[in-house]
Amino acid sequence: MRKTLIPAMLVLLAAAGLTACSPGGSGQGATTGSSQGSVSASAPASGTPSADAESTAPAPSPSAAAPTAGPGQGNAELAIMVKPSASGQAANYTLVCQKGIPAAESQHPTAAAACTALKDNAALLSPAPRPTDKVCTQQYGGPAEATVTGSVDGSAVEANFSLRDGCEIAQWKAAKDVLGSTGGAV
Repeated sequence: MRKTLIPAMLVLLAAAGLTACSPGGSGQGATTGSSQGSVSASAPASGTPSADAESTAPAPSPSAAAPTAGPGQGNAELAIMVKPSASGQAANYTLVCQKGIPAAESQHPTAAAACTALKDNAALLSPAPRPTDKVCTQQYGGPAEATVTGSVDGSAVEANFSLRDGCEIAQWKAAKDVLGSTGGAV
């Protein structure tokens, strides 16, 4: 009896999955989005999309406050702290840029390179959040950590860098001119 029951269950599960994935299907298995919680085993007969149907309206635009990748104005006021290890002495820098040129009050080992990097890529210190489906190599670049706070082209910046995996190492390398140190094994 088990031999005949299992293939029948698989056929039913496959059919239910196809109904949920087909155009006009409910997208949530067999339940509909009505307020009374009624159950339907098929798509609406009238051809009207269900409440779960995909919208054709455009997605909202991202926040205007976040800097965009690409050239910027090159104006920045940043406090940078690079710590080589948990017990190591932190190096603190101040970086002030005006139109991509370091101001006199900058106390940064490579101020000209840092200001140029920020002018070339205004979003350098505001990387997009890492997608949950992105795979990063599990390599370790060292215990160094860095924190950058302040503003770039009028947008607030609060960025943390480390060398814990391949993705974070790549972000550190991209911002190395601003961090003023390559740190660790990078």
